[in-house]
Amino acid sequence: MLFSCFLLVATLLTAHAQEALWDELTSKVGKLYQQGRYSEATKVAKEALQVAEDTFCPDHPAVGTSLNNLAFLYQAQGKYAEAEPLYKQALTMREKVLGPSHPDVAQSLNNLAALYQAQGKYAEAEPLHERALAIREKALGPDHPAVAASLNNLAALYRAQGKYAEAEPLHERALAIRKKALGPDHPAVATTLNNLAALYREQGKYAEAEPLYKRALAINRRTLGPDHPRVAASLNNLAGLYQAQGKYAAAEPLYQRALAIQEKALGRNHPAVATVLENMAEFYKETGRVDEAKRFEERAKEIRSRNQ
Repeated sequence: MLFSCFLLVATLLTAHAQEALWDELTSKVGKLYQQGRYSEATKVAKEALQVAEDTFCPDHPAVGTSLNNLAFLYQAQGKYAEAEPLYKQALTMREKVLGPSHPDVAQSLNNLAALYQAQGKYAEAEPLHERALAIREKALGPDHPAVAASLNNLAALYRAQGKYAEAEPLHERALAIRKKALGPDHPAVATTLNNLAALYREQGKYAEAEPLYKRALAINRRTLGPDHPRVAASLNNLAGLYQAQGKYAAAEPLYQRALAIQEKALGRNHPAVATVLENMAEFYKETGRVDEAKRFEERAKEIRSRNQ
């Protein structure tokens, strides 16, 4: 009897240690992703998934989280074929354990929809976004920030297809929800302002886009500080708007500031740095500065190759 109790205690202690290991690995995945070290993060995410599968029951939430994390990393690297079955497995698991109308199911639907959207598979993405939105509205109420996120995602899908008339009211409703729920100066409000500004920019409505980009930039600076990556993203967006209007003197210092912030905050080899470099390369091509364009283009390619 004493021996069997010892075995039970030992098993529990081992399980506890494994759970702690899974927590540690999952935390490490997040840190590596934030640093843009996607390849290293993927290796750790695979290890975390293996620990979860060995430690917990097959339908445990930790397994679903690990599947989603690994799929997200594959997606970030453009490895869509590897990401899709993992997202689907997590979705099936959550539907089975939590029921088809649980908010976590909506999150899985959103992830899979985003994957399809990234591949231009809009017909596959749309019903998933719509179902995620319906689940969140019913489970959380029409004014919940998660509903705003789904509205934003569906609007982005419409925008990608040039369905501007359908996208605009969704962005506006998302903006209203976030202002009410989070306050007018929340970074999520800035994100929605950026999205709505992008919608106007794509339609050539530059006068409508500019104040929204500027307001988003002001919110991010005030709430996050002048050297935050989101500030860099806002600067990049505003620079792109000026470039589209041929206001090159106004655009260039914003691009340069965005690049400096990203490099300082995230490191010189982060994918977000590559994005700014690519934008600057196009800017220099457009302004006839071919040598500078080539230099930025080559550096962006090097960063992208490091993170494959």
